[in-house]
Amino acid sequence: MLQFIATYAPQLIIAGIKYTIPLALISFVIAVVIAAAVAVLRSYVPHATGLGKIGWRILKFILSFYVWVFRSTPMLVQLFVVFYGLPKLGISWLSPSGWSAAVMVLSLNTGAYASEAIRAAISSIPDTQREAGAALGMTDRQIFLRIILPQATRISIPTLANSFVSLVKDTSLASVVTIVEMFYLSQQLAAVNFEPLQMYLLVAAIYALFVSILSFPQRYIQRWADRFVKEQR
Repeated sequence: MLQFIATYAPQLIIAGIKYTIPLALISFVIAVVIAAAVAVLRSYVPHATGLGKIGWRILKFILSFYVWVFRSTPMLVQLFVVFYGLPKLGISWLSPSGWSAAVMVLSLNTGAYASEAIRAAISSIPDTQREAGAALGMTDRQIFLRIILPQATRISIPTLANSFVSLVKDTSLASVVTIVEMFYLSQQLAAVNFEPLQMYLLVAAIYALFVSILSFPQRYIQRWADRFVKEQR
């Protein structure tokens, strides 16, 4: 068993460092930007906006539809649609390679779930804080940016961390769009050495190792975000 690990673990780890980790990090950064934008736009209701009431409702409907689509369909199906289906419609420029297709789907899918987490965090802030800000003469924008959003960000950190953990594991689905990440490589190696059980247990252990290492900074981020709360107590 030790010989088996020594032989194949380095290959899987290299594939993970080369493909899995960069794919997860890039997709997560994009997903957080998408999630924050969607959550804020769906939660922030100013008294006056250049879009007008109808335009604002249309925008919110489009964003709600995006979240519904990506939460209601499997990620595997989404990957097949983007990588294999879109070229049939003549819009292959959206996903010219397996890498871009994987980043697009992972980002949009994770962004849809994370946006709901951020939106829930925004909704959890008591209305009394909004009223207090208004009593001090703050505008809607100032109340949202200075009072609501910082607290919502702190509250949503654990949920976003869980989304990142799920995303790291979901990168294994990128094998269907020809990305030679860890799981894809483990399938190729299992077909050669005829040891599927040992190979898949090994790649599972390496995924667990990567997730543990990448999740470690969450503790420090949470402590940094909670420092003002502790000081107030």
